[in-house]
Amino acid sequence: MQKNTGIIIAVVTLVVGLGIGYQLGGNKAPVQVANQNTQGTHMMPNGQMMGNGGSMSMADTMTSMNAELKGKTGDAFDQAFLAEMIVHHQGAVEMAQLALTNAKHQEIKDLANAIITAQNKEIAEMKAWQKAWYNQ
Repeated sequence: MQKNTGIIIAVVTLVVGLGIGYQLGGNKAPVQVANQNTQGTHMMPNGQMMGNGGSMSMADTMTSMNAELKGKTGDAFDQAFLAEMIVHHQGAVEMAQLALTNAKHQEIKDLANAIITAQNKEIAEMKAWQKAWYNQ
């Protein structure tokens, strides 16, 4: 049951994140993000910029993230997957933090809290794997 709950949270996080990203896409105000610059963007593991002032849309970002994995197997795949997923999860946390302060409906705020908790736990787990497996 817990595995299914984790999968459901991950799917809901992705859907909500895409929805929030779409809704906030027109907002050009600076956003505090990981690997940040002053325009509300952050750098993906492949060096491309993503964010409100960046050159990539959410669809472009997802395509780029998946492209980074194509043709890789074994450790090369695992390292790329972890790097991409950490950035992806950090983006979800950042969007959920915006929802805490900007959402109208309590249900969105409750979901945002659940996203922050779940995604931060997964980020910590993935970073621990990077350190244990690849000394990163």
